[in-house]
Amino acid sequence: MSQILEPIQAAAPADLLVGFDTADDAGVYRLNDDQAIISTADFITPVVDDAFTFGRIAAANSISDVYAMGGTPMMALNLLGFPPVGLPNNVLGEILSGAGAVCAEAGCAVAGGHTVRDDEVKFGLSVTGTVHPEKILRNSTAQPGDKLILTKPLGTGALVAAIKKNRVNQAGYEALVTCMTTLNKCGMRLFEFGATACTDVTGFGLSGHALEMAKGSRAHLVIETSALPLLPEAVELCSEGFTCGGTQANASFTGEAVAYNDSLSEGMIGLLNDPQTSGGLLVAVKAEMLDDMLKMLLEEKALATSLVGKVVEHTGDGPWLSFS
Repeated sequence: MSQILEPIQAAAPADLLVGFDTADDAGVYRLNDDQAIISTADFITPVVDDAFTFGRIAAANSISDVYAMGGTPMMALNLLGFPPVGLPNNVLGEILSGAGAVCAEAGCAVAGGHTVRDDEVKFGLSVTGTVHPEKILRNSTAQPGDKLILTKPLGTGALVAAIKKNRVNQAGYEALVTCMTTLNKCGMRLFEFGATACTDVTGFGLSGHALEMAKGSRAHLVIETSALPLLPEAVELCSEGFTCGGTQANASFTGEAVAYNDSLSEGMIGLLNDPQTSGGLLVAVKAEMLDDMLKMLLEEKALATSLVGKVVEHTGDGPWLSFS
């Protein structure tokens, strides 16, 4: 992958404050001393059958990257792929309507978009946001002594897989949809409450995104699995095999860089590698600001306000990330 990306290094001017070097959630370009532009794009395949709900989920998932950088979303463009036959126009309209509703909730204008024919439906947004150049949250700036917070429960991948086999009851389905459609608006206030680093937990799972934070920060992250917020039956579903190809790919990617306590079940390990859709924010926060941060998250109605771990010094050749 590095060989593929290497040629674009030449197109990175000094005002490109965040590029792809640390696999961050979005790019950031400085306009002046007080303002920088955040730019991101993301799209997914359907995770639920209802078109309107899928549009909401895809939009929340895309906008999350701006929140993860500590920014405010301003404008979005729809990105829609759809098969040339067999899909009624009203389904496409429902997807766009759902996305529009979430964009309105975020205060993010929809300025058009682009469509392309594809074998299956794919939808998401290209989102532009703003942030002060000195208040950017990166995934590579956590400091030893910081505490780790997660703002949404884990398990979306497992529940989405289980839905296809009618394994999830109505309460579980509603919890899943609530999780995936809730905006990470708290991201806009994280910097002022002591956040030092942030990333949203999406396709690489908690293990992959936490590992990126650890390596980028040259620090060791320690996560207490018993403190993790979970969707209903998430561990049980993973233990029953309700995962996707991405789960194994994530586990292979992290490899020996991640250490798992011997007491952890296969289901829990699967959940830690479970790809998430529109997941929560993993936030590193200064220890002395922890209580203020948790209070703010409650005010912002974050789905979880869970203290899940800490950042310590990385020493020797050991793992970058540990799950206890």
